[in-house]
Amino acid sequence: MLVILKEDIANLGFKDEIVEVKPGYGRNFLIPRGLAVIASESAQKVLAENQRQRAHKLAKIKADAEAVAAKMEGVKLTIVAKTSSTGTIFGSVTNIQIAEELEKLGFELNRKMIHVANIKEIGHYIAKVRLHKDVTVEVPFTVESETATIAAPAEEAPVAEAPAETTEA
Repeated sequence: MLVILKEDIANLGFKDEIVEVKPGYGRNFLIPRGLAVIASESAQKVLAENQRQRAHKLAKIKADAEAVAAKMEGVKLTIVAKTSSTGTIFGSVTNIQIAEELEKLGFELNRKMIHVANIKEIGHYIAKVRLHKDVTVEVPFTVESETATIAAPAEEAPVAEAPAETTEA
């Protein structure tokens, strides 16, 4: 008996595949539970049309993801975090912070699309952004200390030297 699967079924096949099953398994288990339909000619034509439409939609989604990936190619991020005197971050840098930085640059991304290693120290890192199952972009970013960015403007200010004390003997 030929059936069209409506869902992925372990050891049988994937959604929208036409598979051969024993008649009892198809009639008594798959079809009543809504996991499959009989693969009649009309059902096969409907399946073919649905696959064509889905392929067109998926191609458009992939093209949009590739366009976003092209825009993200030159992006470099800087993330400021509170650190100890040894350069260890209090907490860690997560995909949420990277998503916020990308949002400031105009990229609307779900944080679950961003994969980052466990980051506990200042330095240079790479985040992988998965825009589509076939489109992944590597975004370089730097983690800097919050205290270093605050101290830097203070160093730039001219400091008048105090006159040296002289003692007369």
